[in-house]
Amino acid sequence: MRTFHVFAFTVVLLGVAALPARADGFFAPFVGYNFGGDSKCPTINVQGCEDRHSNFGVSFGKMGTIFGFEEDIAFAKDFFGNAPNVDNSVFTAMSNLMVGVGVGPVQPYFVVGLGLIRPHTSLSLANSDFDKYALGYDLGGGLNGFFGRHVGVRGDIRHMHTAQDVPILNSVTTPFAVNQKLEFWRASIGLVLR
Repeated sequence: MRTFHVFAFTVVLLGVAALPARADGFFAPFVGYNFGGDSKCPTINVQGCEDRHSNFGVSFGKMGTIFGFEEDIAFAKDFFGNAPNVDNSVFTAMSNLMVGVGVGPVQPYFVVGLGLIRPHTSLSLANSDFDKYALGYDLGGGLNGFFGRHVGVRGDIRHMHTAQDVPILNSVTTPFAVNQKLEFWRASIGLVLR
């Protein structure tokens, strides 16, 4: 447990230290498309299952000249497909360190972060931890294009993954699922307001 606390404390300190004295706050609602990995109907026999890939969410935070910090929250209804009498979804909440260009009308950026991933399904699946919060991480990047000082558009792509393959996290006792495996890509587009 001590190792996890030291790791979490280090990530927070790096995130705070990376924020410049002058940073622009932003708010970016988006719609997205899940693909790859586990974003599809399950391989078990589910009658009438149709793949669904849409999601929605919001990102908000602060971006300086080079570094920033972002919270990203998203929800995907019918993540494992739409089928009669089946309820399923995936919720993600990630805290990300941003590295990119924080000035000018075109601002590319990269993100890396840690957070929570919570899949839910009414299907009976082999993984007993499948309906619990799990520690996860994301990697990705995108581009903000501003039309004026305060309004622009944002395009973004990220790879979301539960942390069951990170050995240091598997050795730590947490209230979260650690053997739950889920991964997928998310592409999104939306407004960015600053």
